[in-house]
Amino acid sequence: MKVIGVGFGRTGTLSVKAALEELGFGPCYHMVTAVERPEHLRLWNAAHRGDRVDWDQVFAGFESTVDWPACDFRPELVERYPDAKVVLTVRDPERWYDSFADTLVPLWTEDSAVAATAPERYREYFRLVRGIATRTFGGRLEDKAHVVEVYRRHNDEVRAAVPADRLLVHEVKDGWEPLCRFLGVPVPTGREFPHLNDRASYHAMVERLLTG
Repeated sequence: MKVIGVGFGRTGTLSVKAALEELGFGPCYHMVTAVERPEHLRLWNAAHRGDRVDWDQVFAGFESTVDWPACDFRPELVERYPDAKVVLTVRDPERWYDSFADTLVPLWTEDSAVAATAPERYREYFRLVRGIATRTFGGRLEDKAHVVEVYRRHNDEVRAAVPADRLLVHEVKDGWEPLCRFLGVPVPTGREFPHLNDRASYHAMVERLLTG
């Protein structure tokens, strides 16, 4: 593991995943990866239950990770991979919450009876995101003030816990330069920084992954 992304979802993590892979730090693990591999969903659910997890097994074949569910285990991963660089993706808290509320909250709070009749992959995903909602936000996903405070506190805790020379706080709008400088690689010539996963494409992607 060379790069650990510890920013919450909806902070440009899919764009950073694409950027890391283009820079040679891939494959990069993302929530999408877990959804594509139902056996991984079961591993993450075990982790939320407090079971011992073999992180090398989870990340076998991957050079980096971003987004949930991995960012939920930031202390464990930062300790397990002491040579890995740490990237905290951030955005304006109000804009982050608006995106979070429009995309993830409706899915994460879907009626459990509906989830029970869904394909197995979705049921495991539903268990996972309910675990994240409980572990990270105390289940209070629709309490904006609380969720924003959790978001701010998470970012502050990362800044306090990770040495400055090991940490990059990155906004997607900052582009290639800070990320490449931090990782010690050249800026790609003639390539715009990836900008993926707007709200419309997010909904289409989730439907494809969970029902396909």
